[in-house]
Amino acid sequence: MTTFISAADGNEVFQAQYIPKQKAPPASDDPSMFAYISTYPALGQVSQIQKHTTVFTALLQVDQSRASDSWQVSLWHTEGKEWHEVPMDPVIKAAAFPSELQASGVTSGNGQARLYFTTPLAIHLPTNFTIKFRAGPNESWKWVKDHQGTTDGVVMLNTVTSQDAISSELEEYITGLNPILKSKNYRSQSPGTTLWSVEAPVDGADGEKSTIKDIKFGLPWGEGKFSRWFALVRIWSPWLAPRQGKSVFGLDKEAVMCSFLSLTGKHLVLLAITGAEDVMTLFKSDSDGNVVLHIRNDSAESKISRVLVGLGDDFESANAAVMYHARGIISTAQAASGEQQKEIEALNKGDEKTKVWAENWYDGLTYCTWNALGQRLTEERVLKAVTTLAENKINVTNFIIDDNWQSIDYRGHGQFQHGWNEFEAERDAFPQGLKHTVNLIREKHPSIQHIAVWHAILGYWGGISPDGKIAKTYKTAEVVREDAERRNLPLGGKLTVVAKEDVAKFYDDFYRFLSSCGVDAVKTDAQFMLDTFISAKARRDLIPAYLDAWNISTLRHFGVKAISCMSQTPQILFHSQMPTNRPPLLVRNSDDFFPEIPTSHPWHIFVNAHNALFTQHLNLIPDWDMFQTVHEYSGFHAAARCVSGGPIYITDVPGEHDLDLINQMTGPSPRGKTVIFRPSVVGKSLDQYNGYDDDHFLLVGTYHGAAVTGTGIIGFFNVSQRPLTELIPLSKFPGVVEAQYYIIRAHSSGLVSKPIQVVDANSLVTLSLGVRGYEIMSAYPLRGFFDEKKKETTWVANLGLLGKMAGAAAVVANHITKLENGKIVIDTNIKALGVLGLYISTLSTLSYKDNMMITIQGKVLPVHTVTISKVDKHVLEVDVETAWKELDLEAGWSNEVEVKIYINPT
Repeated sequence: MTTFISAADGNEVFQAQYIPKQKAPPASDDPSMFAYISTYPALGQVSQIQKHTTVFTALLQVDQSRASDSWQVSLWHTEGKEWHEVPMDPVIKAAAFPSELQASGVTSGNGQARLYFTTPLAIHLPTNFTIKFRAGPNESWKWVKDHQGTTDGVVMLNTVTSQDAISSELEEYITGLNPILKSKNYRSQSPGTTLWSVEAPVDGADGEKSTIKDIKFGLPWGEGKFSRWFALVRIWSPWLAPRQGKSVFGLDKEAVMCSFLSLTGKHLVLLAITGAEDVMTLFKSDSDGNVVLHIRNDSAESKISRVLVGLGDDFESANAAVMYHARGIISTAQAASGEQQKEIEALNKGDEKTKVWAENWYDGLTYCTWNALGQRLTEERVLKAVTTLAENKINVTNFIIDDNWQSIDYRGHGQFQHGWNEFEAERDAFPQGLKHTVNLIREKHPSIQHIAVWHAILGYWGGISPDGKIAKTYKTAEVVREDAERRNLPLGGKLTVVAKEDVAKFYDDFYRFLSSCGVDAVKTDAQFMLDTFISAKARRDLIPAYLDAWNISTLRHFGVKAISCMSQTPQILFHSQMPTNRPPLLVRNSDDFFPEIPTSHPWHIFVNAHNALFTQHLNLIPDWDMFQTVHEYSGFHAAARCVSGGPIYITDVPGEHDLDLINQMTGPSPRGKTVIFRPSVVGKSLDQYNGYDDDHFLLVGTYHGAAVTGTGIIGFFNVSQRPLTELIPLSKFPGVVEAQYYIIRAHSSGLVSKPIQVVDANSLVTLSLGVRGYEIMSAYPLRGFFDEKKKETTWVANLGLLGKMAGAAAVVANHITKLENGKIVIDTNIKALGVLGLYISTLSTLSYKDNMMITIQGKVLPVHTVTISKVDKHVLEVDVETAWKELDLEAGWSNEVEVKIYINPT
């Protein structure tokens, strides 16, 4: 939960102002609705390629009635001076087409035919290109930019820079580097990158007044020397959001990181360090497009502001270079204050029970009351939600009682002024106390293992009530918050908080009270309030005191079972979320899910995918927020959560549930718990420089399993207001390697590509998505086994659980081997019951009864639980769930299912 403001405040969801207005959809009679061009490499963006000679592919979608016209397509390209034309050849043979993995009704969009054209082109220098096309030799040519508004594409060779060729002088890469800055070249922990630390002196605070100073930094690469930039800005106090641009750098908000892509395909990533010694550093821009440092020093003494600069051949390695080095700086600073460190080390030694809890907490399905039950919670409303979940057989593992259970004073004009009275729940709404409610929740729905309650880091939005029980028990302080630059959000003014001396005791007592009520987790919100304090002394005393007390108390009382929310302020990102000295926490990764604001939904996914480029390097599991399964964007949100690498929470109105959608995200474990399928890598944007309005799919990439043998997964989201089609290369999938064969499978249709390699000219997949459209595709590596007698190769892949959005992530272990007698054995462990899919290239020549044996926990499966897929003749479907029930199996000590498949190809 973050932010509802009552109607009395005159503005219900103020965050709507931070959601960009989308580019309007094209009119129904727009020419691009009747003929549309897509290419690989893509128009309108920068593509970095591995080989000098690239095959350009164009897809022309036209009305079926015009498919037989003599269409001509031409590629125009330039390396900087003159433009050259290359006619593209129509692709006639279907075998040479890109893979099409959508059900036929979806593929054709609005009944359009797909015509493919290709031409090879040698790329040496960065090349700009565009397309023109016409319906026949007597028709006039149309440029793609005039026809559908698509700008030129850029192709650059992804070259490996020799470290010897890199200067250690930062001035070589930052034009106009301010001479008052001290830069030092460091050895980078990220291979193939170079790193600098840049320092700026800043005077101490003047009494209560922090020193705030802007220092010009310089311009990465120099004027006109970069083609794209990307930044993560503080969109408002608690949250980050992305910004992108082309050849001129300009920020509307202060940023924590920026990246610049040079005209030759190199990346400079800048990271502003906060948290060491009361200094906050951010980036701004000036009217000339320079980077400017914006520094705040809360310390009474003069300090150093620090920025890191990473140079690399690709964004991810340059980004890793600055993040790894920052981690070292922060841990060195914190080691100096060793007391907290000792306590964390003692608490970290968890037992087996702690590990099971962690698994439940991260991987169990969670229900949250916020959007479902809204304001003014009562015991009756909470219990009704629990009962309805049980009646619908929705076995959630975790239950979050969100804002509005607490006893608050309702002072002032709105919740941001309300203070907290006492630990016990609101007495009118929960007449028999919190413990009574918690006991009833567990009684009515035994699948619920963990119950969390919400609270703000200062107690409530307006701190604590000056006349309440808490204020009488602990030493308090009065602080002043700065007024935010917003109407109707009265954050400003005085606030009573527990004083520095008593913060640790206050947290310890509160969490002990919660534990005594049966609550074993917390969601701690409004953490950004610490950054709204005006006084330099209050900031340096209270920010670290509250963050450290919360860190220690959650670990002491709840282990990993805590959610940090509204906590993307620079101090918290670096001080609390970067150190790796404790188990990772769940941390909200963006502003809220707003069911009532249609424009918020594509933006929500876009922001999370880009924020993850930063948060992937913090010690956290990113939480993309709750959502509702009955909503026009419910599938869109569900797919995003499944590729996020984070938890899945639903906030359905009681009785309004899409059980099929819930089933696509989850499965029952052998012990009867509902588990989600969380890939082993955090999901993040694969195209950091593409802007929100650029009319491209948002690609969220993740990976599950060990290097090389694991599965690359991409979630595709149409965040634009028009239908789009794109050509996706196999090389785009995370973790794919050049020599390996793969198959790609689409979740929506279950269709599987033919075996392909990165080097194949047509290792492309065509994907069409309407407005609000989404798809998840997985690239599975194939193991090949050659049969000397038959002179043929049997290719095998474990597809994980079918019908699940991230079914590959259901696989816990996977071993595919060939025995001496020629039998192929697939030995796999899965974390839930469902239908296991296996790709076997020679399946149509094998008989299940004669050539195969399948066991589950060592027992042979009933024959009728094994079938060949109706969608693809190479896919074997093993109904593990039905077999488990029929064989009357029990979970035993393990929470996994072992399935073994023996194939005798001869």
